[in-house]
Amino acid sequence: MQQTTSSLGTESIGKLLLRLAVPTILAQVINALYTIIDRIYIGHIPGSGALALSGIGLSFPIIMLLAAFSMLIGAGGAPQASIKLGQKRKEEADAILSQAIGTLIIFAFVLILFFQITKRPILFAFGASSATIEYSIDYLSIYLWGTPFVLFSLGLNPFITAQGFSRTSMMTMLLGSVVNIILDPIFIFALGWGIKGAALATVISQAVSATWVLHFLSSKRSTLTINFKEILPTKKVMLPVFALGVSPFFMMSTESLVNIILNSTLQRTGGDLAVGAMSILASVMLFSLAPLQGLTQGGQPILSYNYGAGNTERVKAAFSRILISSALFSTTVCLILVLFPEAVVRIFTREPLLLEKTSEAMRIYSAGFWMLGFQIACQQAFISFSKAKISLFLALLRKIILLIPLVFLLSSHFGMRGVFLAEPIADILAGGTTVLLFFLNFKKIIAESGK
Repeated sequence: MQQTTSSLGTESIGKLLLRLAVPTILAQVINALYTIIDRIYIGHIPGSGALALSGIGLSFPIIMLLAAFSMLIGAGGAPQASIKLGQKRKEEADAILSQAIGTLIIFAFVLILFFQITKRPILFAFGASSATIEYSIDYLSIYLWGTPFVLFSLGLNPFITAQGFSRTSMMTMLLGSVVNIILDPIFIFALGWGIKGAALATVISQAVSATWVLHFLSSKRSTLTINFKEILPTKKVMLPVFALGVSPFFMMSTESLVNIILNSTLQRTGGDLAVGAMSILASVMLFSLAPLQGLTQGGQPILSYNYGAGNTERVKAAFSRILISSALFSTTVCLILVLFPEAVVRIFTREPLLLEKTSEAMRIYSAGFWMLGFQIACQQAFISFSKAKISLFLALLRKIILLIPLVFLLSSHFGMRGVFLAEPIADILAGGTTVLLFFLNFKKIIAESGK
């Protein structure tokens, strides 16, 4: 156990990053498949696929919000635990994990109660129509009962990665995804349960993932130890976790807010078909971002541990490799989505009108994706160094400060096309600002390492 953690400060940066990042990349890709596989199968339901796809797309903001609460704890607690381990303060690291579990239990109870009561009016506010609302309700009613599994699998898995066990972390998502892939066609088509079957398959698969996470963190292999006497949240332990986790929380929750605004604006300017197109675009973006998030999360233990230990040269070397790799990936994906959109959209639908509308939108919507590699690498580095305030600002910048006003402004002039055009403009402006702020602050951050 100790050897795995200490290797963060001694092993070759290239080999270490490869060993940690490959499993976390796979884990993020597999996690994205939870949502995407459902949409692929649902989009091919005979006769109702297009409307069902719009319906599940309208449920997506709530699903993202549930994931955001797990990120608040996972992304806020895991780097803190890594830093404590680097400083040889294991008891404090254990307290972070233990109270993270208690906080997630409270979140799960509150979220289930709130959304089960309010889901119908919320979905209408999100842009549901009389043709799509029942599809949304059918999916969400079942999915919400799996909230504890979602929060535990997504919120606690980063604590496994933070210890250097990235392969074990990958297995969390792999097990659940395999179960989902197997159960989806059985429940949707063979048993004829349709969109309800897709939701049930997802809940079962997430339960498998959550069980795996809890089993590992309770085992002797885990460097961190769950102390049930400290499971009740305290201000002393959880406030720093919230402060650091609020940035990725806002990134994901504002993504949910943006999705709501996009859907409601598209419903007004393009109808159910435009909402269906956005459902596909959101799935493609989710899958495309997964490797970037996996790469930067895989590098997080290296940055956090060596920052805590004062190994500045290793911090610089690791960040350089992460930045270059992220930029190359995002640029490659951008070219594929802009040049060959129809090939990607055909994975989700063969319906001619939806295929044509989504392919046209994808060329516009993904044009700024190349910048996201730079932005995510720098923003995740701020989180790794426990720089909560600047991380929060950058999380708000792209979606709240830039994208939402652009959606309203451009849609008033260009209609549905303006909604899609707002995304690349916001990506480029926010990415450029993030990179500039990072390099203006990097020397100061490095000088603080080891303190």
